[in-house]
Amino acid sequence: MDMDHAADLTAPLRTLYEGKWLRLLQRGRWEYAERTHADGMAVIIIAVTPDDRVLFVEQTRIPLGGKTIEMPAGLVGDQPGEDTLEDAARRELIEETGWHPAQVEVLLVGPTSSGMSNERIAFVRATDLTRVGPGGGDATEDIVVHEIPRADAPAWLMQKHREGYELDLKLWAGLWMLERNPDGTPIA
Repeated sequence: MDMDHAADLTAPLRTLYEGKWLRLLQRGRWEYAERTHADGMAVIIIAVTPDDRVLFVEQTRIPLGGKTIEMPAGLVGDQPGEDTLEDAARRELIEETGWHPAQVEVLLVGPTSSGMSNERIAFVRATDLTRVGPGGGDATEDIVVHEIPRADAPAWLMQKHREGYELDLKLWAGLWMLERNPDGTPIA
């Protein structure tokens, strides 16, 4: 580590702005954002319906100025009493897609944008799905659910990209983890 980075790590922390969900901080030369709750954790849910269709969600993302295609995802701890990755994954999958998982498995936790934010995301595999509702998100969201045959998913995503949608790059990691564990071993 060079001297400038070492000094940045030990520099005093200064809050530049704090809102309901985000805080902008400065430490040394670095400005970065952090979530104000749940230790900056979020979940992304990798799920396939019983007829082998991958679940994607479409929604408008104001910071990007347009629509995105993502896997179902959400913040951990934004509901009273919710405190586990598994609970958040179940709630978000049901809320966003209308599918309930009998099983959820946390696969891997890591940073989403380590140079800009302290946010970490957990990849969660949801299995044994049962339809319990229409999905579409809560009253503050306008989510469109897409159920795409697994074999067609990469081509469908690239078509959406050509149509002008922003694609969350974590989609490709999620597609990979439909069939493999994070260490590359096949799902048993």
